[in-house]
Amino acid sequence: MQIGAALPATNLNLFQARVKCNGCSLNPSAMATCVNTQTVKTLSSSTKMTKKHISNLEKLLQKQSHTNPSVVDSNPVVQESGNNGLLENRGRNLLEGLNLASIWPEMKAAEEMSPRRLNRLKRLLSSKSMQYSPRNNICSRWKEYHGSNNWLGLLDPLDENLRRELVRYGEFIQAAYHCFHSNPATSAEEGPLSARHVALPDRSYKVTKNLYATSSIGLPTWVDDVAPDLGWMTQRSSWIGYVAVCEDRNEIQRMGRRDIVIALRGTATCLEWAENFRALLVEQNDDLAKEQSKVECGFLSLYKTGGEHVPSLAESVVNEVQRLIEQYKGEPLSITVTGHSLGAALALLVADDVSTCAPNAPPVAVFSFGGPRVGNRVFADRLNANNVKVLRIVNNQDVITRVPGMFVSEELDKKLRKSGAGRMLEMLDCRMPWAYSHVGTEFRVDTRMSPFLKPDADVACCHDLEAYLHLVDGFLASDCPFRPNAKRSLVRLLKDQRSNFKRLYTSKGKDLSINLDREHNFARSSCLPSPSS
Repeated sequence: MQIGAALPATNLNLFQARVKCNGCSLNPSAMATCVNTQTVKTLSSSTKMTKKHISNLEKLLQKQSHTNPSVVDSNPVVQESGNNGLLENRGRNLLEGLNLASIWPEMKAAEEMSPRRLNRLKRLLSSKSMQYSPRNNICSRWKEYHGSNNWLGLLDPLDENLRRELVRYGEFIQAAYHCFHSNPATSAEEGPLSARHVALPDRSYKVTKNLYATSSIGLPTWVDDVAPDLGWMTQRSSWIGYVAVCEDRNEIQRMGRRDIVIALRGTATCLEWAENFRALLVEQNDDLAKEQSKVECGFLSLYKTGGEHVPSLAESVVNEVQRLIEQYKGEPLSITVTGHSLGAALALLVADDVSTCAPNAPPVAVFSFGGPRVGNRVFADRLNANNVKVLRIVNNQDVITRVPGMFVSEELDKKLRKSGAGRMLEMLDCRMPWAYSHVGTEFRVDTRMSPFLKPDADVACCHDLEAYLHLVDGFLASDCPFRPNAKRSLVRLLKDQRSNFKRLYTSKGKDLSINLDREHNFARSSCLPSPSS
């Protein structure tokens, strides 16, 4: 064991100052002479200085063992015969007794991370741990997990099977992000039947329909002339998601029904951003009802507007769901709509339509991640009346979930409606253009609960889809810490949100030689820019 090799070169002087024995300082070369096995063999009989240093080391070790018993190794290494094993063991005990962690902070950080935690970090930084839990048979309770009872008793503490279902549907959204970012442009020839390859996280599902959203905002023709290479950013129609259906018999038996998934990505183009800021409430339909269902103008525009070569999102998704219902008539079916950010908002509009698109429509559930407010109280009541079950996964630090609309908390809104001010609020819903209301059941997570993320993580991290899945995977209950046996890989999150990771884990990831760029070429799942980009 070479002490000179184990110590940083810049700190040799400090080490020399720390180690003194009976007034005789041990310089690095002399210490290496004492401890290095090969050198001992060469100089064992050449000089008296070697014996003197060995004698000094013995006195130092004896002195420290009496004053500080903790330096004694609880699992001593068996000494080999001869001076080699004796010196090697003494050198190891000497280093432990010197408390080098107090000299170099990086050694202290390494000391604080136990071998068990380090092994766990290695596993979490391996992309092989993405499938984090077994698929239990939920056929007898699938309706409950699909929201038939509004997930009563399943959220706090979080049911293990529901946790897995939430993460699984979140990964369907990630597949939509990856598909779009790998080919963001929509050519003039591309249509709804074009063969876009979507790498689904679950091979038991098959994509049956590509979905496109079109903006009604018209840009001047000179924009394309100024930035011809960025034409995909100014295009009105963009690929936004897909419809997939489960076709594996074993998976259908496990889930208790054939599941139809509609997955929608979040904001990615300039025109989609422009639609997000058109936040005035507009009437959803042209009926003459006394109380109008109203939704955000920009969301409705992206949902209802048709493109030059593609139908509207509303038309595409309704026609495809009707076709699948007819194709699998007689089988137990479910429709699951899942989306993140803008996709979460559009998911509510999709669910509203597909819930009434057929006489005996299957149960419809929405799992939304980081979704904004979409409509007024009448719109929320309309979804409830159509038996659409909505589970909103919300991060406490995600500001997107609190816009658009009046800055009034849901708790205050509920209290006012139970009081005598309820009628007044109903009138405001019909008259005011900013009277938004959330829909469904809320499942709240918190960035500060993660042992890996900084408590003051930036807005982009708090809204990032992978951060959401990380927090869901670690959630036990609102009054419990992050679950210690969370198994979801940290590779994707560390790749996109390195600046929001605690320094200990970023340094450890580097020390473990984790090549994030090589592990996976993941597309970003956040619709907000991050300083780490």
